[in-house]
Amino acid sequence: MSELLDEMVAARQLSAGDALYLEREAQVHHPDLVENESAVLRWLAQEYDVAFTDLDGLEPDRELLSLFPARVLLKEELLPLRRSGDDAVEIAVSRLFAPEGLDMLKALTGARLMPVLAPREAILRELKKHLGVGADTLGTLDERSPIQVLEDSDNDDVDLAEAAEDASIIRFVNQVLTDAIAFRATDIHLEPFEDELRIRYRIDGVLQDVPVPPQLKRYQPAIVSRIKILSHLDIAEKRLPQDGRIKVRLKDIDVDVRVSLIPMLHGEAAVLRLLQQDSAAEGLARLRMGPKEKRFFDRLLELPHGIILVTGPTGSGKTTTLYSALNQINDSTRKIVTIEDPIEYHIRGVNQIQVSEKAGLTFARGLRAILRHDPDVVLIGEIRDGETAQIAVQASLTGHLVFSTLHTNDAPGAVTRLVDMGVEPYLVASSLEACIAQRLVRVLCPHCRAEDRSPAAQSIKRQIGVAESGLIFRAVGCELCRNTGYQGRQAIFEQMLMTDEIRELILGDCSSVAIREAARRQGMQLLSEDGWRLVRDGVTTADEVLRVSKSQTRADADAEE
Repeated sequence: MSELLDEMVAARQLSAGDALYLEREAQVHHPDLVENESAVLRWLAQEYDVAFTDLDGLEPDRELLSLFPARVLLKEELLPLRRSGDDAVEIAVSRLFAPEGLDMLKALTGARLMPVLAPREAILRELKKHLGVGADTLGTLDERSPIQVLEDSDNDDVDLAEAAEDASIIRFVNQVLTDAIAFRATDIHLEPFEDELRIRYRIDGVLQDVPVPPQLKRYQPAIVSRIKILSHLDIAEKRLPQDGRIKVRLKDIDVDVRVSLIPMLHGEAAVLRLLQQDSAAEGLARLRMGPKEKRFFDRLLELPHGIILVTGPTGSGKTTTLYSALNQINDSTRKIVTIEDPIEYHIRGVNQIQVSEKAGLTFARGLRAILRHDPDVVLIGEIRDGETAQIAVQASLTGHLVFSTLHTNDAPGAVTRLVDMGVEPYLVASSLEACIAQRLVRVLCPHCRAEDRSPAAQSIKRQIGVAESGLIFRAVGCELCRNTGYQGRQAIFEQMLMTDEIRELILGDCSSVAIREAARRQGMQLLSEDGWRLVRDGVTTADEVLRVSKSQTRADADAEE
């Protein structure tokens, strides 16, 4: 306990004399006191007849919260909770012996305040949740002489540049980036509307609103200009879309931020995609494939030549899967060259080319150049047009192993997509080795998941082969998962290997439905079926599997009818 009390003294939560007294009292009366802040605060509350709350399930009065200056609440770490019966206001505090903050709040508002002990982390969490991100930094702007931000003027670039360099704006943008990385967000959306600037994080594939101070709209141009400065974009250009990049390091984690700015009706909207450079360097183990899928993929990586396609919508993890594959086969005996737009992750030992349309370096032109560099393995970021598809086919036929992605709903659809692009069916049949479709499903939060006993769950258990005594789970939601019930994502796969029967169907110009039926007869597992494996293992929910494979499930039902 002495170490914890020393920390509280260093944080000015206790005086040295109080800490010594409390340590002696604890040794005499409570030798088994748990070494954590909540236990110490509970004991302090009991000793000094003060109320204690862990703030779980306690919703502060928003109207009451608005009566106190946000800057003081955040600086002194005080959270107004509710009015008591005698016109006093209960204030959550973590420092019983440091009353300066309460005294300042009382002097500013004239209210009678009653302290309630609560853990510091819980107070900070609730303050951020209810006051919004950056309320303290934007509050300092309001107190000083306000920055002049001109929105509809032709000569506003000088004032706007100065505003973007203000310390409070810098801290606000940094805080948004830091919070997004801490919450495992993949994208940050800044969306201007008539009376607000909305900020949302995409976490585990789902957009979630971020609480922000109501005065944030006033600083919208300065915030966007700060993002432009960080990403080396033209601060004066507000009529055309712009794309840039920011490199961020947070606690030894390198994050590449891709910035996209587009003019909207009420100002410029920004989307920042966060790419953690270490996340693609873990190999195929991080994909957590099932044993059957893992054996299939390992067999593909041993092929000497041919095309391997990974398909799925944007944000389904296709690039991560391909990078993981490259990491597994990356050794000194192979030359691996990639051409991408943009390069999302940097891989040591792999030659990576960035597409540049302005300079004339397209996928097709870069791919032709790559083939003169004697590669063994080629990764094409995406097959977007017929010319790129034709060169990829030729590369596979001349002894190269080619990886690429396509935007199709399922694995058989990749075949017809290549034909639609203008590649002859006989070339597709002879060059394509495998198609893999994938989606990302959210993983249940291990801290709050609960058994699903609903009638629908019992029906699903029968459909997916779970015994009556077996368990499937539902999402609940807690503070650790931001009340979503999910924490992280995992891929599900549909793997189609090219066989003689499928090649004959391609040569006969058959539809993707016929190709799919043939692949199913030969053992191809659908996306939904791989998802049910995760439901049986307690990794995700049935609702989540249906969410990402609903269109496929509907297509199966139509085919059966």
